[in-house]
Amino acid sequence: MSAVPELRITLAGTERAVAAGTTAGQALDADGRTVIAARVNGEPRDLDHEVADGDTVEPIEIGSDEGRSILRHSAAHIMAQAVQELFPEAKLGIGPPIDNGFYYDFDVAEPFTPDDLKRIEKRMLEIVKQGQRFERRAVSDDDARAELAAEPYKLELIGLKGGAGDAAEGASVEVGAGGLTIYDNVHPRTGELCWKDLCRGPHLPTTRAVPAVKLMRSAAAYWRGSEKNPQLQRIYGTAWESRDALKEYLAFLEEAEKRDHRKLGAELDLFSFPDELGSGLAVFHPKGGVVRKEMEQYSRRRHEEAGYEFVNTPHISKAKLFETSGHLPNYAESMFPPMEFEGQDYYLKAMNCPMHNLVFRARGRSYRELPLRLFEFGTVYRYEKSGVVHGLTRARGFTQDDAHIYCTTEQMPDELDTLLTFVLDLLRDYGLSDFYLELSTRGDSDKFIGEPEEWAEATETLRQAAQKQDLDLVMDPGGAAYYGPKISVQARDAIGRTWQMSTIQVDFQQPKRFNLEYTAADGSRRTPVMLHRALFGSIERFFAVLLEHYAGAFPAWLAPVQAVGIPIADEHVPYLNDVAARMRAEGLRVEVDASDDRMQKKIRNAQKQKVPFMLLAGDDDVSKGAVSFRYRDGSQNNGVPVADAIAELRAAVHDRRG
Repeated sequence: MSAVPELRITLAGTERAVAAGTTAGQALDADGRTVIAARVNGEPRDLDHEVADGDTVEPIEIGSDEGRSILRHSAAHIMAQAVQELFPEAKLGIGPPIDNGFYYDFDVAEPFTPDDLKRIEKRMLEIVKQGQRFERRAVSDDDARAELAAEPYKLELIGLKGGAGDAAEGASVEVGAGGLTIYDNVHPRTGELCWKDLCRGPHLPTTRAVPAVKLMRSAAAYWRGSEKNPQLQRIYGTAWESRDALKEYLAFLEEAEKRDHRKLGAELDLFSFPDELGSGLAVFHPKGGVVRKEMEQYSRRRHEEAGYEFVNTPHISKAKLFETSGHLPNYAESMFPPMEFEGQDYYLKAMNCPMHNLVFRARGRSYRELPLRLFEFGTVYRYEKSGVVHGLTRARGFTQDDAHIYCTTEQMPDELDTLLTFVLDLLRDYGLSDFYLELSTRGDSDKFIGEPEEWAEATETLRQAAQKQDLDLVMDPGGAAYYGPKISVQARDAIGRTWQMSTIQVDFQQPKRFNLEYTAADGSRRTPVMLHRALFGSIERFFAVLLEHYAGAFPAWLAPVQAVGIPIADEHVPYLNDVAARMRAEGLRVEVDASDDRMQKKIRNAQKQKVPFMLLAGDDDVSKGAVSFRYRDGSQNNGVPVADAIAELRAAVHDRRG
């Protein structure tokens, strides 16, 4: 009998011999529960993938980011199987993993109801318990069409394979570059085919390897993200490596729901979205206006101290401006349609940088003026699809705290260092302190303009500036703007969510497109470098982030009402009105609750409104010229002289605004 041939593979950094036909799972001695897939030569594979001579094999654990993605993709298949068993007429769309979960799209006659989701989840758990095997097989295009003849959306994806479909929403999840594959769900005892789907994988070894899964909600979604396509029904779910992890995630969602800025905005009377204005357009109420004013005033003061000069630009422009900047060729889908006026097309401003270039170009510039730092609270308008509009965080009209710095090539490294430090320090002043940085670089798309050498210089200078901040730096290949690379400041909020905040971009292209020049020391004419910088991103979005970060309980300097006077009885109202007047004279925002409510109700109202301080007054306080301080945490300091109370409030506000 001939010996079984041996293969040499690398496992955990060590070369070892295995028999031909050995699977990745066997090589890893994987249990299918903790180690649920393998990385073979850097590519994720099923555990039953046979290794080849020279392969490097690494484990993929279920609790890793990659492992969770595989878990959730498998859960999406289980959900789709359950749906088609319960709703046989349902046609399959796509079902990829996403952040913290998964979804699958279905073409069904009626939207799914909450009771439907309960039935589907119950059937999913039965499938999980069965332990059906995920088995992969390669198929030809013709065979795939024959097998999936009843699935029109899958047939469309097969037709898109290797072409435009690779860029379609979810298509890359269904179709692999190496040809088509189908995954069968096979009954563990009978070998019966239970269900199948077009998919590139990998998947869990069996459905029993799903430790915890839950369906969340359903929503409408256009096929492949286009409003021109049929509207499908999307079911969202989540899956985790343990029941405890699922429980922790659901608790996180509950906390996030409490902090939802749209909910808090209504409860605290900060802003609203009137239907008469249209989707994605907010109005700020007086209390929201106070918070916004404080945000802007503090930012304005810090920018003045840092040498920025303030400009203002109009809300509309002729089309030619955005053609020159390159935005119309590259950004038109995100701009509102043009308005025809006096034979010209005019566009609502979607960005401020082209107009700032006109400010620079308005007269001759000398090297002595550089760096020239221009700053504007500029309102812009962008056409966001209705499906992605989300309160203040994804709006159609918003105000950017936009700056553009024009400098020499020699000044660029120091300016980026200073700029990034300024950005991070200012974000810390507003209460955010947990950051990492993301460096977005040029990709292969034709949208990127300019010479590779310019991009290389800009990218390296940004990288060096980022490294000096001693923060984690994550690469984002292909994520740059069409005109240059960028650094994005990613900030984590109080419950660990990450928000993209400030962006800093290096641009060699627009100055050339606008023929911007300055006179150098030797008398020659040179082109400046342009640095783009939005610190908040937009005031509206930053407002929402802070509102959720603080759960509505703004620090005293930002709070719309910093203290509320609460009388023990009606006869104490005049005294508190006098105290409030003295505090207002010191620039403090103080109100007196003179309503008919009982004192305890007034305290509860102030707590619901997240007011930082309550000033209680009764007979004893009046006689002593004092108030009783009550704080957000429920603690109380009685008999505080009014002068001391004013000093304490001023100190709390001075913490940022002073």
